Amino acid sequence: AFSQTNTFPGTGNVGIGTSNPQSKLVVAGTITAQRMKVTITGWPDYVFHESYSLPSLQQLEEYVNRNKHLPGICSAKEIEKDGLDLGEVNKQLLQKIEELTLYIIQQQKEITDLNRRLQKVELQ
Repeated sequence: AFSQTNTFPGTGNVGIGTSNPQSKLVVAGTITAQRMKVTITGWPDYVFHESYSLPSLQQLEEYVNRNKHLPGICSAKEIEKDGLDLGEVNKQLLQKIEELTLYIIQQQKEITDLNRRLQKVELQ
């Protein structure tokens, strides 16, 4: 079924299936697309800079235990209340993936060092 589309003079807002669009485009229903492009700045490559302060795993654990969500990521309650900005969330998720990568690299170095030390002990 076709849902009415209206442009509201003075606001430039367009509503599909709604008569009260609160932003430039409001769709009351599902949007289906083959591709969506979100333009955003501030991509988190800064995580790999030497000046980036990666929290310790203990600090991270304490934060998660206290807040029940990752630092820098909205809580479920916030998302339910305010919705989700796809571009911003993708940026935040990439930051967490990059942080996880740094933790894995650190842990691999520790594992390699422990294996070297264990081999020396076993050879004695």
